[in-house]
Amino acid sequence: MNFLSSLPSLVIVLNLIFIILLIFFERKDPTTTWAWLLILTLIPVLGFILYLFFGLTPKKHKIYQRKQETDESGQYRKKYFETNFKEQKKTFGHLEQSIIRLGFHNEIPAAIGYNQLKIYSSGQEKFKDLFQDLKEAKDFIHVNYYIINDDQLGNKFMRILSQKAAEGLEVRLIYDKIGSKNLSRYSIFNLEDSGAEVAPFAPFVLDINYRNHRKNVIIDGQIGYLGGINVGDEYLGRSDKFGQWRDTHLKLEGESVDSLQYRFLLDWNFAAGTNLLEAEKYFPPKKTKGDSALQIISSGPDSREEEIKAMFLKMIYEAEKKIYIQTPYFIPDQSILEALKMAARSGVEVKIMIPDRGDHPFVYAANNSFVGQLLAAGARCYRYTAGFLHSKTICIDGRVLSIGTTNMDVRSFKLNFELNAFIYDREKAQLHDEIFLNDLKKSREITKAEFESRGWTMKLRESISRLLSPIL
Repeated sequence: MNFLSSLPSLVIVLNLIFIILLIFFERKDPTTTWAWLLILTLIPVLGFILYLFFGLTPKKHKIYQRKQETDESGQYRKKYFETNFKEQKKTFGHLEQSIIRLGFHNEIPAAIGYNQLKIYSSGQEKFKDLFQDLKEAKDFIHVNYYIINDDQLGNKFMRILSQKAAEGLEVRLIYDKIGSKNLSRYSIFNLEDSGAEVAPFAPFVLDINYRNHRKNVIIDGQIGYLGGINVGDEYLGRSDKFGQWRDTHLKLEGESVDSLQYRFLLDWNFAAGTNLLEAEKYFPPKKTKGDSALQIISSGPDSREEEIKAMFLKMIYEAEKKIYIQTPYFIPDQSILEALKMAARSGVEVKIMIPDRGDHPFVYAANNSFVGQLLAAGARCYRYTAGFLHSKTICIDGRVLSIGTTNMDVRSFKLNFELNAFIYDREKAQLHDEIFLNDLKKSREITKAEFESRGWTMKLRESISRLLSPIL
């Protein structure tokens, strides 16, 4: 009875400890701090449990600082990728040069590579080519996926990897422990028994926030894949909940495969504890060299800066005519939001496309909240109605295009390990814009009148979601 009577006081003391820890020791940015203070104050018992799993970052500082140091120590390979920017400058306009230059200043400098590219707008297209390329692999296959499901597509994918490993190829797989929670131990054991090496990424209880959201495949050092499409039946449109799945993925053949390989090996070093960076066989001479220039940019909680967000900001500020964005989660931080509003007010055609249905009620409401501010600034916003929009792209002026894993949200900028290709090819950028405009035909525009007439329940959800947006 005495314990029960003292329980409220104990909760208050624990709550105070967490608040002090949050403010004085965690050193989070102010918006995130205020979001957690709100949760800890309004729901003290559940709040500090949530904070324990989703808010505390001591492991991040220790583990990912070590990863950061390991990644940076790999700079001896930097010379392998760098090309002479002075020679390349003459092939690019001022807009491209400005963005490329920022990419060169990343911690892991993003070399310009010339490639043959193919853009996919559906899972069916991607997996048809990917499975064929995997079957034709001769030397090694390196795979990193956020989600691999134990379903029809996932099982076929794992069988192909097992078959290639059994043939004597080097097969390595990184999978995210949380994203691939439905991947069975049987599938993993079967792949390992065939001779493949498998490494889960950050399988720690308190690292639930810091997920490897990357989706990249490297085959024989000649072919690379990256983008938004994971391995699961829903990505083929077989989900009763989501129906058709609209996504974007990229296949590249050429010099940038080395950059993609480099990023995989850095992640493999961390996940598996083995160093393969010095093995020249993973960086063979390229059989294909196209004329599409691109940089591979990565970011994550191990980065000193938010590199991909910085590239997005640079693109938005450099745009003079139009900005087309597709993202399933539109929860930008203040810098991105203000940049887009400024662009719209400056006469740049800003069009944002988001899903008509959300996979999370808070995310849907948060999307709506930020859309309202852009509408007021003169941007145009659309909801894709032909299924679920999972595409993560941004294109400016029909000249510079980014395709990758990064959502336009705080989680992708700060917490997830992400990977994007920044493409300096007008033909590919204009192809993206054609696909975007075709998607507009399957979308409905969110008008100011519609937004202003929304009910009080949606306004309440938006207000709550906006307050929580830094930690969604």
